[in-house]
Amino acid sequence: MYSYTEFDDSFIAERNAQFRAQVERRLDGSLTEDEFKPLRLMNGLYLQLHAYMLRVAIPYGTLGSRQMHKLADIADKWDKGYGHFTTRQNIQYNWPQLRDVPDMLDALAEVNMHAIQTSGNTIRNVTADHFAGAAADEIADPRPVAELIRQWSTDHPEFQFLPRKFKVAVSGAAHDRAVIKAHDIGLEIVEQNGVLGFQVIVGGGLGRTPMIGKVLYDFVSSEDLLPTLEAIVSVYNLLGRRDNKYKARIKITVHENGIDDIRARVIERYALIRPQFTGVDQQILARIEADFVSPNLKTA
Repeated sequence: MYSYTEFDDSFIAERNAQFRAQVERRLDGSLTEDEFKPLRLMNGLYLQLHAYMLRVAIPYGTLGSRQMHKLADIADKWDKGYGHFTTRQNIQYNWPQLRDVPDMLDALAEVNMHAIQTSGNTIRNVTADHFAGAAADEIADPRPVAELIRQWSTDHPEFQFLPRKFKVAVSGAAHDRAVIKAHDIGLEIVEQNGVLGFQVIVGGGLGRTPMIGKVLYDFVSSEDLLPTLEAIVSVYNLLGRRDNKYKARIKITVHENGIDDIRARVIERYALIRPQFTGVDQQILARIEADFVSPNLKTA
């Protein structure tokens, strides 16, 4: 599984320190709840009727033993001894005291975890097949590309205030356990002429207006994936409705405009983005892929 770099550690530490200062300002009354709301949502903190709730990301649903122990320790120390695993591979703590949340975030950082972009109108936790890396019907392990998308989307300057929340899922198997057609963007790893790429599906979702996503592209190469995603989210950012939160998801945008119109707009946007897109640093990509190499298990 992915292990943080020095940059990751520094980024999380700075974000946590920033949020600690914001919490202190809320506690001493310098910030009203209305002023504090957008700040806490950027850090995965909701306000329920009875208490705050902290939602922690579990990228592509993968946890190590140290992380499991830390999640249990956090539940014992700052909550009621348990957490709630969600359908989109997060864990929620429903009873923390506001004053304790910065300490919870620092504890999470010790095991390469955080709560950034688990709430708010931004790109949420990237999910994948819960059997990723071990499924017999797997074409390729989807976790490296899910991690790549996570890094691309985290703190993306253009996509912090989208019309509504935005969810991405990746599947690398014949059986779609990631339910990619029920996501804003669903990616299926496919093979074309011996080359791996992605079928791109947009406009899926559940909730009060469930819709099945539609195929935007049958095949997008690995090199073109991130600029394609950038083009899709950029088009949604421009077209998505902001007048009614119940009609603000991309599924409504696709439904109202039609998949052909959305495709034409994405192609136009992609043409503007691609020449300036520097691409993925191959050293970074190689490091990500190395973190997901299957262990060399010896037979007895």
